[in-house]
Amino acid sequence: MRREWAWEGGSYTLTKKLEYGSIMIYHCPEGYYPHPALTRSCLKSGTWKPPPKRRPPQQCKMIECPNPLVLESGSVLPVQSQYFVNNKTTYECYSGYSLRGSASRVCQANGKWSGGTPICSRDSGSEDRCADPGIPAGARRSGSSFGIDDILSYRCDDNLHLLGSKTRVCQEMANGLGLEPKCYYKHTYDTALEVTEAFGSAIRESLQMAAPVDDTDQEGKKITIDKGGKLNIYIAMDISDSIAEEDFNSARNAVKKLITKVSSFSVSPNYEIIFFASDVLEVVNIIDFSGDKRKPLVDVLAELNNFKYDARDNVGTNLNLAFKTILERMAIQKKRNEMLFMEIHHVLIFFTDGAYNMGGSPENTMAKIRESVYMNNKTKREKYLDVYVFGVGSDIFDEDIMPLVTKRNGERHYFKLKNVIDLERTFDDIIDESEVVGVCGLHKNYDDNTPSTIRQRYPWMARIDNTHEDGKASKCMGSLVTRRFILTAAHCFKFDDMADNIRITMGENKVIKGASRIILHPDYNINGKKNDGINEFYDYDVALIKLKNDVDVSIHIRPICIPCTKETSGALRLVGEAITCKQQEQLLFKNSVEEVSFISYDKKEQMDQRSDAKLKLQDQLRDNCIEMAVTEVEGITPLNLKDIVTDNFLCTGGKQPTRDNVACKGDSGGAVFMDYDKHRTIQVGVISWGTKDLCPGGNSDIKQESSEKSRDFHINLFKVVPFLKKYLGNDTEDYQPLEFLEN
Repeated sequence: MRREWAWEGGSYTLTKKLEYGSIMIYHCPEGYYPHPALTRSCLKSGTWKPPPKRRPPQQCKMIECPNPLVLESGSVLPVQSQYFVNNKTTYECYSGYSLRGSASRVCQANGKWSGGTPICSRDSGSEDRCADPGIPAGARRSGSSFGIDDILSYRCDDNLHLLGSKTRVCQEMANGLGLEPKCYYKHTYDTALEVTEAFGSAIRESLQMAAPVDDTDQEGKKITIDKGGKLNIYIAMDISDSIAEEDFNSARNAVKKLITKVSSFSVSPNYEIIFFASDVLEVVNIIDFSGDKRKPLVDVLAELNNFKYDARDNVGTNLNLAFKTILERMAIQKKRNEMLFMEIHHVLIFFTDGAYNMGGSPENTMAKIRESVYMNNKTKREKYLDVYVFGVGSDIFDEDIMPLVTKRNGERHYFKLKNVIDLERTFDDIIDESEVVGVCGLHKNYDDNTPSTIRQRYPWMARIDNTHEDGKASKCMGSLVTRRFILTAAHCFKFDDMADNIRITMGENKVIKGASRIILHPDYNINGKKNDGINEFYDYDVALIKLKNDVDVSIHIRPICIPCTKETSGALRLVGEAITCKQQEQLLFKNSVEEVSFISYDKKEQMDQRSDAKLKLQDQLRDNCIEMAVTEVEGITPLNLKDIVTDNFLCTGGKQPTRDNVACKGDSGGAVFMDYDKHRTIQVGVISWGTKDLCPGGNSDIKQESSEKSRDFHINLFKVVPFLKKYLGNDTEDYQPLEFLEN
């Protein structure tokens, strides 16, 4: 139980009441920080560490930023003894010097200056001379020569600690090596946006190394990821008494989010997950991922979730033992197959406050880990190892953490957040879907029930407005299946419709006017059964709209996965050259009843929404489902039922086993889809027709529930693969084709 009391300007909480081992955590309003202590620990003696003093009293002080009056060959205004939140400074260079960096900066609520370090210099460097790298706020620099091999040293003012490189050599800077030093206060922290941008960029590099890149599909750093890579991810979480249960649970949720998000990219990492305090609890052993019987992702997440914080026995902190455990696991892998080990990229991610009271410093063990991976060739093999630390807890020991993390130019590997609760959402953002081209069905798996976040969850969704030659208009849904094609229903068009009359809305109201071509399935014939008394016959009710140009893939616009492609095999984690279309079908339709979804429009809420239904797949269940068409549709009899509702249709509707939602006329052509492992979406059908119109006004203005007798029929995409392959798999055109399975 955590109790809270007021104190001068703020409050504090106790992790274990007033018992031994309890931590008193101080809290201040936004823009303030606890002083002189961030936390205090209850000792066996019944005293606090550090002990409270009358002078200075514990209080909330206004956050300040490091001293900016370090600019050489220029002036800083205004000149103050201290700079607090929202204070603004401006920078000007003396005559003959040019300003690089920010001309004005603002002290931010996280204790950092906005913008970049201002620098006044006469030149920007040359082949035999480096540019002046400047002096960060709050720092002192030794050395003023910038020739090759010249060394610069940095130290911070009192009460500040240095992050980055303490020394920089001109050769290193010229070659892009070394981290820019920064001086921070104890209360300084990283914003969620900073973590998203910095960690996201670095971890994408790791994923890129672990996966082949299709050069023909590259745009900048955009990458194509599949299962061909080799990636080991070691995750270590501090569960000692210095980490409050709330922070531990937030960090664990973030780890689960990270693991799920990485897996959604079709990469199959090997995981080592440990919890550590005075001892190490191995939750997931990386050795379990060797051989043919890999540990399933669902088991990894379950074992991670099953640990109970209050089940800890020893609550000291042996940080070194956690690093030693990882080193031992590496040694086993290396001994088993050194050639394979050389191809593996190792990513270590620690969640800790950096404190330890047993086992000694982990620096020597970290050095051995580097030696194991580098194999006496640091220049070529440094890229195979990344060590990240996320500062978790209320009092974080930055200077003890910094020697452990990777130091690489342009990348950050140490992060400290003010609130660990935000880390889960941050981890969902670190791998930006807009950076990854060629991965179908990828989406955010949450929404805030706003139009923008719903579009992120269903980024393949397209609204189609079509003006027919007779001037009448119709509305349908569709799904983006490649960057050039939209899949929809054939009955949305008449045979004389012109592609230029189509208007497509996607993403955040991106409107595409006109298309290149409308392609109906060659066997579709709405009048095919008129002589048999069937006014409308919907067999093979699928069509493709070929766009004039590729759409730009982003977080709001991305293709959905469709059956029988190698891209979908990746989403389903089906590995190997011998994977068949039938295997995909058996995996997606493995149960007699499968839950699917489609998108409808709620006019009252003015936004798209998800509707759910059940596919009746087992023979008898399907027969029971489709036979309702006999009593509800004119012209259909028991004798001709299966000629009208052919095997090409999937059936939903009714109230059994649960009450389904039904589609409305405006939903025609929309995707019938299944979510796989939360982050990947597979389209299995196209909304075609139904037995009863239950929607007010005949449109999709409301999320409508099925009646006992209403049924919806959807084209089964597994049944129309030859049509899809002919156009979407065509590698002779000017667009990137899908890779369809051979059988």
